[in-house]
Amino acid sequence: MPDILHRVGIKSSSPDATYNALATIQGLTDWWTYDTKGESRTGGVIKFRFGSPTEPGPGFDMKVLELEPSKRVLWQVIDGPEEWIGTRVGFDLRQDDDYTIVLFRHEGWREPVEFMHHCSTKWALFLMSLKGLVETGKGAPHPDDVRIDNWK
Repeated sequence: MPDILHRVGIKSSSPDATYNALATIQGLTDWWTYDTKGESRTGGVIKFRFGSPTEPGPGFDMKVLELEPSKRVLWQVIDGPEEWIGTRVGFDLRQDDDYTIVLFRHEGWREPVEFMHHCSTKWALFLMSLKGLVETGKGAPHPDDVRIDNWK
């Protein structure tokens, strides 16, 4: 099965701030999408939506599988686009000198369809938003993210 993989270094003295941005509803709202709701606890479900205030949009529901403070966040997609259902989204963190290294993976795609190419690019952009949030205090969550095509 193909996977989306990215590695990002975030200038930070410890992985704590990056972990908090990945493991709290407020943190997720600040770098991925303003419309984030749910429970960020093991077994909880987080709902991410990508619409506008006047028009509902597509989204994903993620079940939280693992939260290991300052080390790991792992979700499983339980609702959303057909290609995403059953896939897992994970963030592994480690400190390397002045950087928190984020090893990102979106694993378990059945096949490398065109939508996977789109998602890979969008994940990269959102990981840059995460980097901006931790390093400067300002991310670029949806709808303030870079549009790359007519998919959300």
